Amino acid sequence: MDSRNNVQKKIAEAGRFDVVVIGGGASGIGTAVEATLRGYKTLLLEKHDFTKGTSSKSTKLIHGGVRYLAQGDLKMVREALKERGYLVKNAPHLVHRQPFVIPVYRWWDAALYTIGLTFYDLLAGKFSLGRSVFFSKKKTLEALKGISTKGLKGGIRYFDGQFDDSRLAIDLLHVLYKHGGLALNYADVIGLVKDEQGITTGVEYRSVKDGESATVSADLVVNAAGVWVDDIMEMDNPGHEKTIRPSQGIHLVLDKSFLPGNHALMIPKTSDGRVLFAVPWHDHLVVGTTDTPIDKATAEPVALEKEINFILNTAKKYLNKPVERKDVLSVFAGLRPLAAPKEKDSKTKEISRNHKIIVSDSNLVTVIGGKWTTYRKMAEDIINTAIRKKIIPSSLSNTRTFKISDAPELLKHAGESLNVESSKGQSFFQYGNNRQQLLDMIDKEPGLAERVHPKLPYTFAEVRWCTENEMVEHLEDLLSRRLRAMLLNTAATEVMAEKILPMVAETLSWDEEYSKKELNEIKMLAKNYKL
Repeated sequence: MDSRNNVQKKIAEAGRFDVVVIGGGASGIGTAVEATLRGYKTLLLEKHDFTKGTSSKSTKLIHGGVRYLAQGDLKMVREALKERGYLVKNAPHLVHRQPFVIPVYRWWDAALYTIGLTFYDLLAGKFSLGRSVFFSKKKTLEALKGISTKGLKGGIRYFDGQFDDSRLAIDLLHVLYKHGGLALNYADVIGLVKDEQGITTGVEYRSVKDGESATVSADLVVNAAGVWVDDIMEMDNPGHEKTIRPSQGIHLVLDKSFLPGNHALMIPKTSDGRVLFAVPWHDHLVVGTTDTPIDKATAEPVALEKEINFILNTAKKYLNKPVERKDVLSVFAGLRPLAAPKEKDSKTKEISRNHKIIVSDSNLVTVIGGKWTTYRKMAEDIINTAIRKKIIPSSLSNTRTFKISDAPELLKHAGESLNVESSKGQSFFQYGNNRQQLLDMIDKEPGLAERVHPKLPYTFAEVRWCTENEMVEHLEDLLSRRLRAMLLNTAATEVMAEKILPMVAETLSWDEEYSKKELNEIKMLAKNYKL
């Protein structure tokens, strides 16, 4: 990726693009990559940092959606299972097969879940990640070593995908730049440009960093702003009917000792009908999620007490080791951009996660709904819709088979492991094509191999490389999204921030006053991630 200043210069020099995408989350980045790989001159603009909102705070799963199968949405499940298969093949350094076990406490449930998950496997077809099987009580306890034994009959083991959401987004942005696309964070779209016929011909945006405004022209403008798509649609058509009903989901992060081993726990029906996952991730345990309707979207949502208590109380029912508030290392909240239902009293857990594409009279193309698993299909549908509407010329998609990283070479040495130890003793597998650069840095300066904090997996080499190469503007960008420290252990992240500040400040040319401001902002942000 290029520096932010260089990107701004390139945008000014270009002036005009084939495609401008508003929004730097999964759908926006996916659309920008799709357009770029089809040969369109593409620019992506994001008001905050890339994946600042929903797309960095997922349950870290690439899945068909077992609960959507129960709701009878077979088309969406089948599509998601296909996309899961593409991702496992195209980005195996970040997306891998994850075994799950559903514990069974009634024999009727054993039959029901086995039949349902067998059908789930059949829907996946050639994209299946493995066959679902019934486990005896003994096998279930071997797989889920921390599970409660009271009333346990056995379990059903099935497979889905797991990934690192923000790291996948950053890798996609590397692809975008490599193939001639541009992306700019902290660029707030403040208006749509239209011609005399009322057709959208570009956007006006303001740099959040320096306040300067600029205008770019485009044949196609895509509104992929997630929970903020209605703000862009309001620019296009003041007084339009709202399309989004935000829903908040939270996750608690615990020490891995609460559920040792590699298997994840899935509870298909909790006390209020929701699904709960406990998934190993970066040597921690992520437990969630909730589904709470929210009236107003915010850039930094905060977990509600009722959500925290729901997860803690549900986890206590299934885990042997009692989970208390003091055990929570981090809590993070994200908003889902669900399509507003026709019935105002519909529960958010019943609203379809299918994406919907809207083309306004001005040719503004808006996407709502969707999820990370189907980001590529969403992007393909968006560009195909624009082609059908004759907004842009025809071009074929190649993203189904496009390798996001040098996957075959990586797998030759690494198998299916998500975090593979290099010869230098550090785990840089997740950096895909860029892992060699990290190793080269350590060859020149061995001290960079040192971990910044003993409770977090990150090294000084990663701090320097991400700061230099991944358009980091703030400590939060680095600690929450380039590295995942804030989501894993908030207290350790505060210590880490002080240790890396001199390196980051030197790289980004921060003076002492600005450095103190950044450190204070991290400490303020950390309050949202603590109980």
